[in-house]
Amino acid sequence: MSTTLYLVRHGQTEENAANILQGHLPGHLNEEGREQAARLRDRLKDIQFDALYSSDLKRCRDTARILNGPHGLPPVFTPLLRERDWGPFTGMDILKARTLIDDRAETVDALFRRARTILEEIGSRHDGGQVLVVSHGLFCRVLQAACLGKTLREIPRMDNAEVRRVVLTLPLPLPAGTEETGATAN
Repeated sequence: MSTTLYLVRHGQTEENAANILQGHLPGHLNEEGREQAARLRDRLKDIQFDALYSSDLKRCRDTARILNGPHGLPPVFTPLLRERDWGPFTGMDILKARTLIDDRAETVDALFRRARTILEEIGSRHDGGQVLVVSHGLFCRVLQAACLGKTLREIPRMDNAEVRRVVLTLPLPLPAGTEETGATAN
């Protein structure tokens, strides 16, 4: 069997608009981000979801609450769906941080391990179901790569409040390999 995932990147935040590398910062949806989430909610309202999982960071929690309006699911907020921990680069201007990221940030290998853990949990709990997952730009790409056995570079960047449908089949494919990427808006 398989599980259909609807992977959503949170709505735009004040920090996204200011090109701030958020990582594990809470992030605050701005007006555009709330409107993006509301438009996506209206697009997803007729889909029958079996569960809602979300990063426990504020920007995802707020996006998940908006999306959950028509569904009324009990959300599962988990740190496993958090964005990359950028370590000392958190809060920096994205363009400046891009040239500085080093081993003090969470490794891409660690992101893939975290992704595999949450994917195996969701897949085993919701086999045959449809699950709404709210996370972050880079981490949604890692989730897709882990599901599809691809590298991170093979997965295109996601816009705020973008949704991608991915079929999760357990056991997960062997990793295609991970490679470091520069900082991206999260």
